[in-house]
Formats: sequence, C-alpha cells, structure tokens
Amino acid sequence: MDLLGPMRTFVRVVEAGSFTAVAAELNTTQPTISRQIGALEDHLRTRLFTRTTRALTLTDDGRVFYEHALRALEAVSEAEGAVGRRRLKPSGVLRLAAPVVFGRLHVVPRLPTFLKRYPDVSIDLVMSDGFADLVEQGIDVAIRVGDITDPGLIARRIGTVQRVTVASPAYLKAHRAPKVPADLAEHQCIVYTRLATGNRWLFEGADGSVAVEVSGRYRADNSEAVRDGVLGGLGIAVIPTFAFAREIESGAVKVLLQDFAPRPLPMHAVYASRRFVPLKVRAIIDHLAHEFSLDARLSSYMA
Repeated sequence: MDLLGPMRTFVRVVEAGSFTAVAAELNTTQPTISRQIGALEDHLRTRLFTRTTRALTLTDDGRVFYEHALRALEAVSEAEGAVGRRRLKPSGVLRLAAPVVFGRLHVVPRLPTFLKRYPDVSIDLVMSDGFADLVEQGIDVAIRVGDITDPGLIARRIGTVQRVTVASPAYLKAHRAPKVPADLAEHQCIVYTRLATGNRWLFEGADGSVAVEVSGRYRADNSEAVRDGVLGGLGIAVIPTFAFAREIESGAVKVLLQDFAPRPLPMHAVYASRRFVPLKVRAIIDHLAHEFSLDARLSSYMA
C-alpha cells in the first residue's frame, strides 16, 4: 500500500489524540480516518492504538512506529524541498496563532500583502490570549509575547512590545492620577491574569527597577477585555502601546507615570521543533519580521 498518506494521518491522530479532531481538520469523516488507520494496522499486522470510549492510546508498537513515521515524513519533506528549492513556492494551509488584540490590530492588516505575494498559501488564523499547544492543535507558527521557556519550541525574536500605564479621562476625573508607582496601591487596577507576573507590576525608573503589588475589582484573562475595561473607566492598566495607539493620540485614554516605563516584553514567532521547516512557515515569519521592523512601536529591538 501507499504508506505516505496513512502515515500522515496516523501522525496527526497521535498529535491530536482524536480521530474526530483529525477528520474535522482534513474536512472528512471520523469513519474515513478510522478506516485509514485500520488499513495501516492491517498492512503492519499490528495494533497501533488501544481504543476505549474515553481514550485513544498508543500501543508499544504504535509508539515505535510513530517515531519512525515522524522521521520518514521529515525526510520526505526535506527531499521535496532539496530538489529545485529555488523554483518551489510556499503553499498550503498555514495555521497561524496570535493574541487577540495584537492579531486584530497588527497581524490581520499585514496579511493581504502576504497572500498577494504567495497566492498558493491560505491562512487559518487562530486568535487567543492563551498559549495553544502547537502540536495538538496543528498550529504551524504562533506569535507570542513574553519570554519563551518551552524547550520543545523554536523561537525567533521578531520585535519588542512596549507598554504604557493608562486610564480613561472618566476614571481620572473621579480619582487623583498616581505620581509614582507606589500610588497604584490606592487605585483600582485592571489585572491581566495571563501576565506571568500577575498583579506584580514592574517599572523602570531613573533609579532602577520598581515592583508594585496592585489590586482591583476587575480582572480579565484577555487583552481585549482589559482594553474595554480601561475605556469603560474601570481602572488603571498596564497594556501594550499598540492596543491604544489611536486612543492615546485622540486623548480617549491618558498615559500615566511617564517617568516609570513598564518593562517591555520580547515578541517571538515560535514553531514546533522539527529539522525541516516548511517554506510557508519561513515565509510568514520573514514577512511579519520585516513588517514589524517598519513599525516604531514594535521594532525597538530586532534580532
């Protein structure tokens, strides 16, 4: 039998942990995926999975075959890429993950140029402030803000996110503006719960670093909700400058503590560790890195 197709399906089932998830991804049915795996098992004369109503786990033979299948598929990809590489063009569906506000304001507007340049690529954009499991969700590349600690990911730094401390005029009308970071202890602060430092905000001043424990009655797990909370007068927030560029210019929000800059955060493009990186992944990373280098809000550091 032709093994490449069934091997690709098998690897995706292992990574996703579900026949149904892979069927949806490939726009087919669960019985079709099940039949492909069954035919592969018949060819190999062994069971690859132990199936129950609640779980799908690899057998010992399945684990061995998975490791070999990964290497075989990577070798095929490398062979395809090595022959006439200059003539090849990025193609296929690219699953790209990005934080919600950043994706809306700075990724989506930069996709038309990319898609025009690479007509054989289509984009499946996944926007979430949570860290997606790239392998399980079939993500080709993700944009992440902050330090990368996962050793299973390859990261390329593509910019720096500058942040500001902001509040709405309505909030400041009812509360005296803070003069130094310590004053924030007396204010309603909007805590972004996915921030690694939680409610401990870090600032850089003339005398060095300053850390402040903040609190407030409104917390949120996504940047869109933090943004809306600021505009709604719910409190003071530390947020990336890109989230409020127009509002800062128009005066819809006010920048506070200008002598104490919140610590900037690195921005990376990350992808799962593999020897072969598809051309479509290289293309989108190069495209976004170049685009961000032209934006002063994102390009204070480029590596």
